[in-house]
Amino acid sequence: MSSPATLYETIRTEAGKVVLGNEDILEGLTISLLTGGHVLLEGVPGVAKTTIANTFTTTLGLTYSRIQMTPDMVPADIMGTNVYRQNTGEFELKQGPVFANLAVADEINRATPKTQSALLEAMEEGSVTIDDETLALPSPFMLVATQNPIEMEGVFELPEAQRDRFQLKYVIDLPDRDDERELLDRFDSDPAFASEVVEPVVDPETLTAAQKAVADVHVADPVKEYILDLVAATRESPDVRHGASPRAALGFISTAKGRAAIHGREYVIPDDVKTLGHPVLHHRLIRTTDAELSETSVTEILDTLFEQVDPPGSDVEFMAAPPRAD
Repeated sequence: MSSPATLYETIRTEAGKVVLGNEDILEGLTISLLTGGHVLLEGVPGVAKTTIANTFTTTLGLTYSRIQMTPDMVPADIMGTNVYRQNTGEFELKQGPVFANLAVADEINRATPKTQSALLEAMEEGSVTIDDETLALPSPFMLVATQNPIEMEGVFELPEAQRDRFQLKYVIDLPDRDDERELLDRFDSDPAFASEVVEPVVDPETLTAAQKAVADVHVADPVKEYILDLVAATRESPDVRHGASPRAALGFISTAKGRAAIHGREYVIPDDVKTLGHPVLHHRLIRTTDAELSETSVTEILDTLFEQVDPPGSDVEFMAAPPRAD
């Protein structure tokens, strides 16, 4: 197992023992893992947000931790702190749960803004600062956060700077009737199956090779122009107060390369960009007051923008030119 496509298929098959449907989310998690991004999962209680995140991490064979975010948490609960040892008379670093390859921040919007901000450096720099000492996090490092959109009490909305650091955001919907029936049948026959059947199927060497393969994926100039047109359209929309940042454009490039690679291509096509449009942009746009009052959703705004911005035509060459023979 060396190619990104094979790696993704292996993860999808193993995680599918527990996760029903939601293949787009498993795809997005794999893409972010291969491109150094972070993922935000949003959904009402009981739709398996945490189960998806934990199942995905279990398949990887990497170190991971689950952080249950609460309003009384402080940054040290996540990052760690120096603890004084009386028997030695010295301070000893006690690392927090963020020191893992994959950290799952469950119900991130229950933590206060101060505690949420403790994750900013980790997400952007891959490091944390404790008592003026900067410490590198394990590599790779990926944060998967979950949040509940319907609770009003005891929650704190993620600030714009925090949301912008998530490469992708997925909204997990209620399952359809067939998937829900299969879920009932599985738990009826074995209520404990979710914690037992998933095993690690990826090793660090395979992951590193797949990441290098993704980095080598070619992005043609017309695709880059398409990305810039989409980002510009968010900034010019009359329904958007703050459009996508340059980080969003970079997120498009990275995730499109990742999607191309896990689908067995060495080049990006416009459909890669369009498929990832909502996950890349949805959490980054801030609507105008008029759009909020008229109940125009971000989803509707993005649907309109993707209809208005034309992708490169089928006559455009997206593959990289072969190297010249000397």
